[in-house]
Amino acid sequence: MSTSPISLNTARANPAWQPQGTVYGTLLNFRREWDLWAPRMTQDPHKAAPQAPVLYVKSANTFSPAGQNLWLQDGVTEVDIGATLGLVMGQGGQVASAALLCDWSVPHASYYRPPVKFRCRDGFLALPEQPTFGAVSEWTALHMDVHRNGDLVQTVDLRALVRDLPTLLVDVGEFMTLQPGDVLMVGTDCLIDGTRPRAKPGDRVVISAPGFASVSVQVGGAA
Repeated sequence: MSTSPISLNTARANPAWQPQGTVYGTLLNFRREWDLWAPRMTQDPHKAAPQAPVLYVKSANTFSPAGQNLWLQDGVTEVDIGATLGLVMGQGGQVASAALLCDWSVPHASYYRPPVKFRCRDGFLALPEQPTFGAVSEWTALHMDVHRNGDLVQTVDLRALVRDLPTLLVDVGEFMTLQPGDVLMVGTDCLIDGTRPRAKPGDRVVISAPGFASVSVQVGGAA
């Protein structure tokens, strides 16, 4: 099955997509960030590098359907842009489709278990109009471009994953069962200095990739 772009007519005919199950994120799944943190992985309290995928849950209050803005509040003045691919599960443990997502986060320095307050604020998961149907094998070399106010600020290359898409699915399946409608985000990459591109009120962020509906969000809040 070949991947084809979502047409504008299709997007308008259907209500904006939202996940029907639980959304899981994956930490430390890009080689650059893994290598930057590796010297600290043997320190307290963990004392060793993680042997299994490190996951977190993106709660339902974070879901922000296509067309909604992100409003920063409670003293938050900027956010990390987390461009990622979400694998949408179907029946029989198989991936049914995939979607570009923006996994926003308040900037922080905790790499293993960032507090919920940094990742699970209202509207902190930007969604596209619709997911794209296809096979996992078609997305293993996907490139996602991140534009802020029209300027390219990051290109995310899924060939740089620590666990590629098939391996991540197998390794997660070793300790949990993903249900139909669940979404497994494959991870977000950092820049060369270990940070992520950031957005502040007034910025427009667009995440795009060939064959996928884009994510476009206007950021608002106190300047």
